[in-house]
Amino acid sequence: MATIRQSLDELMTCDGSMCAAVVDSESGMMLGSTGSGLDMEIAAAANTEVMRAKLKAMRQLGLNDVIEDILITLGKQYHLLRPLTRKEGAFIYFVLDKSRANLALARRKTHDVDQNLTF
Repeated sequence: MATIRQSLDELMTCDGSMCAAVVDSESGMMLGSTGSGLDMEIAAAANTEVMRAKLKAMRQLGLNDVIEDILITLGKQYHLLRPLTRKEGAFIYFVLDKSRANLALARRKTHDVDQNLTF
């Protein structure tokens, strides 16, 4: 089992990693963050809205399912959002440099971090 800090440090070992955070989706506040390249306070709050909007859409559509992750592909970056299975109302926010990252490995790493993270 790993702490938030250890988990974020583990994410940052991925090729192309820029920054990562664990975010409370109720408040938009970060529970921990690492890396640079973005104003993580603003990014965490903004991506909280993305997570809320998707969950709301799923409810309205009557989808009886869960979000594994949400991928936002920008011109130069990947943004991964993964709800935590062990802490309802929190998610991993992971930003990668698109030219250097392996998306499949990054998704696998966020899965592994999710499985090992403790609060």
